[in-house]
Amino acid sequence: MHGLSSLSSWLSKNRWLFFAFGAVAFILILIMPLIPFPQKNLWVRVLGYAGLYILLGLGLLIHVGLTGMLDLGFAAYYGIGAYTYALLASDHFGIHLPFWLMLIVGGLVAALVGVLVCIPVLRLRGDYLAIVTLGFGEITRLLFLNLKGFTNGSQGVIGIDKPDLFGMIFKTGTHFYYLILLLIIVFVFLTSRLVKSRTGRAWLAIREDEDVAELSGVNTTTYKLLAFAAGAFIGGLGGVVFAAWQGSIFPDNFNLMASINVLCLIILGGLGNLYGVVIGALALIALPDMLRGFSDFRMLIFGIMLIVMMIVKPNGFLPRIPPRLERQKPEQEREGK
Repeated sequence: MHGLSSLSSWLSKNRWLFFAFGAVAFILILIMPLIPFPQKNLWVRVLGYAGLYILLGLGLLIHVGLTGMLDLGFAAYYGIGAYTYALLASDHFGIHLPFWLMLIVGGLVAALVGVLVCIPVLRLRGDYLAIVTLGFGEITRLLFLNLKGFTNGSQGVIGIDKPDLFGMIFKTGTHFYYLILLLIIVFVFLTSRLVKSRTGRAWLAIREDEDVAELSGVNTTTYKLLAFAAGAFIGGLGGVVFAAWQGSIFPDNFNLMASINVLCLIILGGLGNLYGVVIGALALIALPDMLRGFSDFRMLIFGIMLIVMMIVKPNGFLPRIPPRLERQKPEQEREGK
């Protein structure tokens, strides 16, 4: 344990290594689809799918990591966005609205549903809120399954339109790879700015102690509604991209395991850390496919790696960095003694 603490101390003093490694990794991710190599299409799809979960993780991070509201039904917003696009951009109803418009509309519809769900459960916390959101996620999936005249039931919606940009139709995985990468960059930037804003500080205050935040003048009702809307918007937007990429969607695409996977990746990356979402998604979503060469043993190897990681880094790959005053307090107490 002493060796691990020494290593962590050394890494904290050489933070430039993280920035250098991050820059190299970003360049490799940026040019990877342009380099010819065996199984390139498979890797593009694996990393693109992981990128889609990074988007979903950013949305759930607002609910769980920043505001402290345990949401186990996040796949519902993902599905609402996907079905909004699928129903309005396919032959199902004969409506073919453009992807770029529906990208915003799908997010707004999911955000509206998020607000409507949040209103009756504003006073619930912890396990009680988790149970309600879990039920909401399953109810949404069952509605997709049973409203056969509207959603086509278990047969899903097929023949969904592909995005069209200046006459170029997105047909290949590479097109969606770069679209998802662009959306990740945009929402990582926006979320990081939001965390440092007045709204972000209010969310963090609610997460630490909602009663104290309310007594300090924070309008917890407004900020919790805003958190649900913002997270659901990102989830709905991810659903639109998923539907366009797949070209078909089914109710089982948005089951409980989808919500659990998103929750696990933000915990694995470091609950409350924005950049931990990226690492968590790559580890939880992409790594099992990277181990596909080990055939039947890949999930066993993956499980062992997760167990070892949680023992060595119980707070995730990138634990949340406490505020500056909180970090200085123990040092000041030691100096006083």
